[in-house]
Amino acid sequence: MTTPARATAVDTLDQLCITTLQTLCIDAVDKANSGHPGAPMENSPFGFELFTRHLRHNPNNPNWVNRDRFVLSAGHGCMLLYGLLHLTGYDLSLDDIKNFRQWGSKTPGHPEFGHTPGVETTTGPLGQGISTAVGMAMAERFLGAHFNRPDHSVIDHFTYVLCSDGDLMEGVASEACSLAGTQKLGKLICFYSDNRITIDGNTDLAFKENVATRFLAYDWHVQSVEGGDLKGIAHALKAAQAETTRPSLVVMRTHIGLGSPNRQDTSKAHGEPLGKEETRLTKLNYGWPYDEPFTIPDEALNVYRACVERGAAFEAEWNQHFQAYKSNFPELAAEFEAAFNGELPSGWDADIPHITEDMATRQASGMVINAIAPKLPFLLGGSADLAPSNNTLIKDSKNFGPENPAGRNFHFGVREHGMGAVLNGMALSKALIPYGGTFLIFSDYMKPAIRLAAVMGIRAIYVYTHDSIGLGEDGPTHQAVEQMAGLRAIPNCTVLRPADANEVAEAWRFAIQHQTGPVAIALTRQKVPTYDRTRFAAATALSKGAYILSDVEDGQPDLILLATGSEVQWAVGAQEKLALDGIRARVVSVPSWELFDKQPKEYRDLVLPPSVRKRIAIEAGSPLGWHKYTGDEGDIIAMPGFGASAPANVLMEKFGFSTENVVARAKTLLGR
Repeated sequence: MTTPARATAVDTLDQLCITTLQTLCIDAVDKANSGHPGAPMENSPFGFELFTRHLRHNPNNPNWVNRDRFVLSAGHGCMLLYGLLHLTGYDLSLDDIKNFRQWGSKTPGHPEFGHTPGVETTTGPLGQGISTAVGMAMAERFLGAHFNRPDHSVIDHFTYVLCSDGDLMEGVASEACSLAGTQKLGKLICFYSDNRITIDGNTDLAFKENVATRFLAYDWHVQSVEGGDLKGIAHALKAAQAETTRPSLVVMRTHIGLGSPNRQDTSKAHGEPLGKEETRLTKLNYGWPYDEPFTIPDEALNVYRACVERGAAFEAEWNQHFQAYKSNFPELAAEFEAAFNGELPSGWDADIPHITEDMATRQASGMVINAIAPKLPFLLGGSADLAPSNNTLIKDSKNFGPENPAGRNFHFGVREHGMGAVLNGMALSKALIPYGGTFLIFSDYMKPAIRLAAVMGIRAIYVYTHDSIGLGEDGPTHQAVEQMAGLRAIPNCTVLRPADANEVAEAWRFAIQHQTGPVAIALTRQKVPTYDRTRFAAATALSKGAYILSDVEDGQPDLILLATGSEVQWAVGAQEKLALDGIRARVVSVPSWELFDKQPKEYRDLVLPPSVRKRIAIEAGSPLGWHKYTGDEGDIIAMPGFGASAPANVLMEKFGFSTENVVARAKTLLGR
């Protein structure tokens, strides 16, 4: 892994360490013949300074609870992070570096949480990393307020970010950073690599704003520094750490492809390997005397690997503090350990109500949130300025903010993009169970963050109300039609559309316990029937994704009616009317395709017998995907377009969501 010490033309040990990191990144990208060398080259001074002198981390335990977080928001420059992780002693070998971007390696083309030790979050789409970091800083504040006691601080760490022009051009970053300023997140420190180059060319082509002024307007603490000035970077870091009432942005003037004679300050340094000749010229320019690629001088490695001993000391010191904390506050310490182990309190769901009155499922969701919140202290969330409509408020809690850091009601403002990413940051704490609400139509604004939550396999809960044309008069701009299909298309995202209040209760029971991916709960604005579970099947079957809500008395049905959400009522009504004409119909509630598709074939065939080929699916949304359940001999009652502006009951009838239309379509399907 290392080479014997040799004389070098690099004039200082710091510079040797920086150049070691730069050449390691260059060599990895060259070997892969793919990647982005320019960003690692320009940001190596910053990375070296941060990781070896300021970041409180333990390479031997990347999951130490009170570590500082580092987010490489400019994820295309991931070789910078991989190089730092290898050099400082994380479980990332030189062979992993050499296998950059190759099948099965720990060094994929963008950082992936859970795949590479030391990677705090998956950063691919620009803007998501810095926005997720805002959620991390909010989680640190909340958990510190909940657990810390005078002279016993067990949660106290910084969140650092390295971001790029592209990150700050994306709208999601504007939303999240505006929120961070409002929240006065003093432990969030962002370094902006201002290289003034994008893939298309100079940033002046599309980005002439004064970033520093913009962040001052967000109420951030703003500094400027040269990217190669280690003393300046150190001074900026210390000043940012000392600023406790505002998040910090350090505008760091850098030069993409730093040191490359023919690529520095050009877009060619962004996404292309330097190539053999330019690599040779760059290393010559660095004063790098080694011919062999992937050379790591012992002198440099020793500096980096000092992080191992220092990191162990950081954690050992914290462990001592925690033992004292445990002695003084045993109940809090037990709660702390359980939360960070992902354990739920005993009896957390004991107070979930059984509901008998008819109500909108959004109303039922609010009831369930407030029934479970007292026993789930780390359940917290809010909405994008729609709390009264989404029913997301925890009634006995304060609003989260600088004055109430332990408040559990979050006001994200009209910022769905940012809310989705912030939820990811909070979920990555592992201890918190965050949820965010908005209208289902606006889930479109959140899709990149939802997708990343699914990729990472983390628990974020989305409360999506006004889930169909049933919202009524606001019209087609607000009526969710294709959104259910879009959410269902995301792998590892569980979508639940409960039919009544008690299915809502079971949806929340599932969402709280599900820790390996996000859950979206789609809820009605309008009142729907609550089914008498002494006559209909128990709502606990929601966990199977689909279940027989109401069946024929004996034998096989002539027809199966499948429905979700508010449309289940039309299936139930049609079953009764069809029975008067001697047609035996089974009603199947299908709250979740994902959960149903995971059931054993025996169960799926029990619910949807292959011999019963006459089936009708009913959903006030896009028909896309329903054919896998209805088959070639079935029918689908769904939305052909975008809806209209009118009262909900009128819309449902006009678009065919009624008992009468289901009956007529059933008879046509059966040839009666």
